[in-house]
Amino acid sequence: QVQLVESGGGLVQAGGSLRLSCAASGRSFSSYAMGWFRQAPGKEREFVAAISWNGASTRYEDSVKGRFTISRDNAKNTVDLQMNSLNPEDTAVYYCAAARVLDPTNAARHYNYWGQGTQVTVSS
Repeated sequence: QVQLVESGGGLVQAGGSLRLSCAASGRSFSSYAMGWFRQAPGKEREFVAAISWNGASTRYEDSVKGRFTISRDNAKNTVDLQMNSLNPEDTAVYYCAAARVLDPTNAARHYNYWGQGTQVTVSS
């Protein structure tokens, strides 16, 4: 069992930055690939970024490439999402998730555990 708690959301102006953090409890954090997803009002949950079990490989949704960076610290059981150059289209609830696979995956069905989410609002 893995429990995930997100933090770092908030209100930011367009062009600004936020850093989301996800703290994981439970065993074997380093055996999970980790991902971030988001869900905007009236839209389906969508993939944002993922990172492999050891941090060696990552993948991103096209609209965030070059702006967002995912990283993890297996010693601290945390995974972060640095978000730069934010725009109003990034407004959503952001969710951290853990998948029992080693490689980064963009498929929500691969993720076994989910956090409760943290709200990110970008004003224009």
